[in-house]
Amino acid sequence: MRTNRRVRRWAETDDLLQNSLIRLHRSLAEVRPVSARQFYGLATTHIRRELIDLARKHFGAEGIGANHHTDGGIAADNKPHDTEPETIEAWAKFHEVVETLPEHEREVVNLLWYEEMTHPEAAEVLGISLATVKRRWQSARIRLSETLDGEAFQ
Repeated sequence: MRTNRRVRRWAETDDLLQNSLIRLHRSLAEVRPVSARQFYGLATTHIRRELIDLARKHFGAEGIGANHHTDGGIAADNKPHDTEPETIEAWAKFHEVVETLPEHEREVVNLLWYEEMTHPEAAEVLGISLATVKRRWQSARIRLSETLDGEAFQ
């Protein structure tokens, strides 16, 4: 939510968390992760899906955000955000492209981007070296940038 100002205007972080946890709880009735690595993979998948659904809900053809004629507080935000997608469609595409990454890269993106872990924390959860996390993170960023037509990705 911190990186998507447009969705943040119409939905609270608590909404995202609650809906993601409901999805996770339902899926845990059918799927039993055997490691922290699998659990985080499942959790971030539900976070990503909830972000996509929120974006579509608020900025789809009938969404309140799509029909509201203000800048959503963007002008008041003095921080440069050149590395973020500018449209809700671009955000949805970003989340969808993350799902298409090779599993080893997607796991790193899930932990670093969605879970906001540090590189050492991600290395510990995945049971790999810090250098491998950094290499996979860089590879995923390059792949995302290429797939998203050169749009910047931080």
